[in-house]
Amino acid sequence: MITVTRLDLTDARLMIAAAKEKAAEIGVPMCIAITDDAGNLIAFERMDGGKVTSTTIAIDKSYTASGAKKATHEYGAASQPGSPAYGISSAIGGRLMVVGGGLPVMVDGACVGGIGVSSGTPAQDMEVAQAGLDALMATL
Repeated sequence: MITVTRLDLTDARLMIAAAKEKAAEIGVPMCIAITDDAGNLIAFERMDGGKVTSTTIAIDKSYTASGAKKATHEYGAASQPGSPAYGISSAIGGRLMVVGGGLPVMVDGACVGGIGVSSGTPAQDMEVAQAGLDALMATL
C-alpha cells in the first residue's frame, strides 16, 4: 500500500507562525516559505522589515530542501571548489540554494515538503527554519 503524506496550508501556517516567533525572539525579521514535496509554494510571508531580496531566496531555499530532500547548508559544504558538487549552485536555472536556511520536512523517512528562511545570517536563518520544523514535528 502506498501512503502519501503532504504538507497542507494548515501545516504551513503553523510552521510560519513558529518561525516568525523565533525570528522576533532573535530580533531579525525574516522571509519564510513553505513548499510541498515537489517544491511548489504552499505559503509565504515576509515579516515587516524582512529583506525584499530575501523573498526569492527563501522560496528557493524551501524549493531546494523539498526537491532535493536535503538541507541547503549541506549543499554549501559540498559545493566548494574541489568538492564533489562544485558548481551545483548554478543548477536548475540558479534556483538550487547552497546557503543555510532551507530544511526538508521528513516524515517517516519521506520528504513531504520544505521550509526556507532568509534575511539573517545563515546561522540565524537555520535557527528560524528549525523552529518552524520543530513546531510541525511536535504535532505528529
